[in-house]
Formats: sequence, C-alpha cells, structure tokens
Amino acid sequence: MMEFDRTSVARFRFVSHSFDTETGEAKLAYAFDDGPLMVETVVIPGAPFNLDATRRKAAEAATQLLHLIAGVSYYKAAVPPEITIESGAIDADLARFLDSVYLNGLGEFAYRNGLDLHGRIAFPHAAESAPAAVDAGLAERALVAIGGGKDSLVSIEALRDAGVNPVVSWVGGSQLIATCAARTGLPTLNITRQLAPELFELNRLGAWNGHIPVTAVNSAILVLAAIVTGANQVVFSNERSASYGSLIEGTGEVNHQWSKGWAFESAFADIVRKRVAADLRYYSLLRPLSELAVARQFARTDKYDAWFSSCNRNFHLLGEKPTQRWCGVCPKCHFVFLALAPFMAKTRLVSIFGRNLLDDESQIEGYDALLEYRNHKPFECVGEAKESRAALAALTQRSEWDEDALVARFAREIAPQLAAEDLSIESLLTLEGEHGIPAHVWEKVRAHF
Repeated sequence: MMEFDRTSVARFRFVSHSFDTETGEAKLAYAFDDGPLMVETVVIPGAPFNLDATRRKAAEAATQLLHLIAGVSYYKAAVPPEITIESGAIDADLARFLDSVYLNGLGEFAYRNGLDLHGRIAFPHAAESAPAAVDAGLAERALVAIGGGKDSLVSIEALRDAGVNPVVSWVGGSQLIATCAARTGLPTLNITRQLAPELFELNRLGAWNGHIPVTAVNSAILVLAAIVTGANQVVFSNERSASYGSLIEGTGEVNHQWSKGWAFESAFADIVRKRVAADLRYYSLLRPLSELAVARQFARTDKYDAWFSSCNRNFHLLGEKPTQRWCGVCPKCHFVFLALAPFMAKTRLVSIFGRNLLDDESQIEGYDALLEYRNHKPFECVGEAKESRAALAALTQRSEWDEDALVARFAREIAPQLAAEDLSIESLLTLEGEHGIPAHVWEKVRAHF
C-alpha cells in the first residue's frame, strides 16, 4: 500500500464475517472502496465448541453483531459517506443502534479531528424486521470483564460473595491484567484480538486516527464468547458517572466513555436479547454506584493493592509504558488517587502510588480539570466534577491531608466559591439510578454494596 488519500474514499464495506467452532476463531473482513481486505481476527480459547443448532444460530448472530461494531476501528480511518454491508442485510432497529454507536462512540475522535459526523453515518437496512432470538440454553454463569483497575475487582468480589460463578474475562495480551486476574483465584478466559495489520499502515499513511468506543467492541466480543462457552451473563463494571461527558464550550457534551454509559448499555442489552439470545443478559454491576462509592468499596480490602492499576498508559497499543504501575501524571492516576483518599489510610494510598499526588504543585492543572475549574473534564474514564470536589472537601477536614498543597489550595481558593451542598460526599455514596442488573443478582449483591 503506497498511498492513502482519506478524502477520496467514497465507501466503507463490511465484506464478510465467520466463526469456526473447531478453532474458536472469528474472522471479520472490511475494505474501503475496491481496496485490499482488512481482516481482524478474534480467538476464543476452549475450542472445539460443540454447539447445537440453536446455539450455532446465536453464535452466527453474535459474530455478525461483532463484525458490525468492531468495524468502527476501520471506518474511522476515512469516515467515508457511504456504508455497505455485504455480509447479510440488517433491519432498521439494528441500523439505528449502529448509527448511534458510531456517532456517539466517535464523539471525541470527531472533536479532536475537527470533524462533524452528524448526518454522515447511515447504516443501510432492509425493510423487514429480523426474527426474534430464542433462548440458547445458556448456563447460570457470568463472564466478568476485568480491566486491571479497581472497578472490575469490586464487581468480581461482589459476585463471588453473592455465590455467582464469575469467569474472569479479558481481551488482549496485557500482562498486568493477566496478573490481576490470576490474583482473583477464579477461572479465567483470555481472548485474543488481532487488528488487521493494514490499519496500522493506513495510520502511517495519514488516515484519521483517535479514540474509538472500545468498550462496545469488547462487549460484543464477550457476547460471542458467552454464547460459545454457554454463559448466560456478560458483566461489565461501569458506574453511573460514566454516563456524563465533558462539556465543551461551543461544542456541547463529548463523552470519552460513551460506550461505558447507560445509553449504550441499555441499547446493547436490548439488541443482544432480541438478536442473539433471549436468555443472555448484558449489564454493568456497578451502574447504581458513583465512582466514589466504588472507591469506598475497593478500599475495604487490601488484597489487590500491589496488583491493580487504573493508569491507562499501561494499556496503550503503541508508545512507551510506565516503568511502574502508576505514571502519576495522567487524569486516571489523578482521579483514582483522589477518589480513594477519603476511604483509605494515607500511608496505604501513598504506598500504592509511590508518591503523594496531592502534595505536588505540578499536578494543579490536572486536578483543576477534574474539578472543572478553569478547564473541562478530561477525555478519560474519570468521575464527575462534583465527586472530585466532594472528595477534596472531605480531605480538608482531615488533619493527615489538610496541609498538602492541593488540598490546602482547594480550601483556600476553590471551596469558598461553591455551595455547601455541592461539597457533601455522603449524598454521592447512595445506590440510585437506572440499571440492568437481573433481580436475582441484585438481591444478592445489594447488601455487599
């Protein structure tokens, strides 16, 4: 491939998809115009899979759904005005869902690249509705996504406590996640995803690049894995704060973690039940919790202190990785340190991170963004500004923290501008809001939280 002119591309093609029960390998093929095929490979361990006719049909539906969602990684390289699906027609409901996933999931990508995708993304569809999915005969077992951070570990321990059988599952080759998963002592499922090498070449040649809704892709991968391994639940660990994005002046809301929010979760769960398997439930166990409530829950055990990391620099596909588990300078490090501080002994928290981020004036700009003070919320998976304000307000009342540089500055400069009710941490620790947790699971885990 000698050149790539992203502006001259007219069409993005979903060419074909397949799943081999003998090898556990899914192949997803895409192309621009009449260009070369870009083939992504996903491998689910445990093959061969002996599927009856009903489960085989569900696996085909899950593979098609994965093909359509994972295409976002390739579509973004040129964002052409036309989309064609050569691998089987879809109906209007699924097309509307995909339009939403691509438009909202590429919100940050579009903003950073100065693009307007409104009215540009239109999945073609047939007039007829797809037949409703039936029960696939799945067993009472949960594939629980683990990312190596505090949230998924809170979910895993809650489900273990509730007597649900979690299979700790992840996509990719992160050694940090593998180590964390092993620390749980539970069964594991490590799925391989290999992006088409042509995509990296396109990026080198000037393709559009940027953030994609990776949680949407991983959700679709785990749905396929649940079907072929016979599990009736796919569980993520996205809290209610994920539904709120960054408010950009002149642009509006841009949500870096849109595919972790309730809008995606509820729509995707509905698509899975209607199109893949009626007895497969997709949900986030932490949806009724704030980030602070999750942090409080995590702080109750030190089992993972030396193992977990929420620093996203550990998980970048390309570029330098931090030499320690926490880089200490990114928005995730800033927020997780702050969220844990009200619920954890200072010595323990500083030991986890290797330093005190709240006594370092070079971190002021990063923390101001978390507070939405003279800046907007970072494009990262961090809590709402009100959570950061409440956490800092709580620390101003504690002698072990109140003299630290950023805590003292907050008390002196920022807190006087805020109403007292905006600084209360207790109101942010309640269980509330919509969620899709099955009733029998929620009854068991609610007491845990």
